[in-house]
Amino acid sequence: MRAPADPVHTLYVEHHGWLQGWLRRKLGNVFEASDVAHDTFVNVITSGMAGRIEQPRPFLATVARHLVIRQHRRRLLERAYLDTLALLPAELAPSPEERLIALESLQAVDQALDALAPKVREAFLLANLEGLSYADIAT
Repeated sequence: MRAPADPVHTLYVEHHGWLQGWLRRKLGNVFEASDVAHDTFVNVITSGMAGRIEQPRPFLATVARHLVIRQHRRRLLERAYLDTLALLPAELAPSPEERLIALESLQAVDQALDALAPKVREAFLLANLEGLSYADIAT
């Protein structure tokens, strides 16, 4: 009797080429498509869901789409931070190590905020960035 196939291996063999081609058409860049396809399968592996996926291609496309969106947001955040730093006088500019720590912290905060429900996120931002009281936010 043969042992059942590893669901991750089966998923990868049957759908990796399709996913990479789909991403290449969407992104227009073979290297970025390869990176996102890799990250998609890492996500599937770490989730432990490979054996329970009923419709692999729509599932993989959804995971990949979320990764592309996250990557785009990270780039926008990084660009905004670097643009702000460019306005600082040279003597006030942070070191490369401080820049990296700040970018990683900004990305962590962005991910944490993204995980919140929209109304909770809005209330948090209004209270912490705009200084509104909870009573004002509630109204």
